[in-house]
Amino acid sequence: MATWALIIVVISAVIHAMWNFLAKKSSGGTAFVWLYMVVSAVIYSPLAAVIIVLSDMKFGWLELTLILASAVLHMLYAVALQKGYRVGDFSLIYPIARGIGPMLIAISAFFLLGEELNRVGQIGILLIIFSVFIFTGGLRILQEKNVLPAILYGLLIGCIIASYSLLDKYIVSVTVIHPILLSYGSILGQVLLLIPFAKKHWQEVRQDWKQLKLETIGVGFLNPLAYILILMAMVTTPVSYVSPVRELSILIGAVLGVVFFNENFGRRRIIAAAIMVIGVIAIAIS
Repeated sequence: MATWALIIVVISAVIHAMWNFLAKKSSGGTAFVWLYMVVSAVIYSPLAAVIIVLSDMKFGWLELTLILASAVLHMLYAVALQKGYRVGDFSLIYPIARGIGPMLIAISAFFLLGEELNRVGQIGILLIIFSVFIFTGGLRILQEKNVLPAILYGLLIGCIIASYSLLDKYIVSVTVIHPILLSYGSILGQVLLLIPFAKKHWQEVRQDWKQLKLETIGVGFLNPLAYILILMAMVTTPVSYVSPVRELSILIGAVLGVVFFNENFGRRRIIAAAIMVIGVIAIAIS
């Protein structure tokens, strides 16, 4: 993995943990998702305009279809993430989702994109599975209340992460769509797809904007920035390497959940996060 790619992926991991922290802090729902998408569309419109002018790109039906598909997957991810944060702990859902994603990506990339993992990479996958088992509390989960929904949300979000990562890797490395235009097109797509919901729940939208303005602006700025950096790295770097290194944000997220939200089982989850980080690093160096 090239040094420049490693640096920007690590920076992206820090930014990703920060915007997820703000999203959890907001306790917002779909209305909050639509609001921060609108903010993202406004903030990044000048950058997208510059790229369009400089690149002189022409979009056909294929490009528009791929961007729309990416937008649908990212919208499902955003909505599922907010719903998950409303029913479960940040330090539980975030690590499971971000840890399962790279495992599925590595396996899928082997079959779909021809990317291979050696023995070190295989060990990394096993470490991720083991860390998820620790996060969930092992078999004791069957005796606890209100934890299973959070775990299921984490697994669902992880599957969505794998889906949009593989699709976006294909888009930026095979087509001529610029990473920034892919990200911005996805944002616009999500805004349009959620307009019917926003109109139906306009009072909720207004209330969230009034009460969560700072969180909305923060997520609206940081969310696209984190992913644009990832897309830039994926142009020339295998997705099965980029995605695991990105999950260094797992440890940051677990610490934030324990320190700022006073979530339970902090020590166990931090240990599990450390094992997960070792696993994703093993995949990266494989």
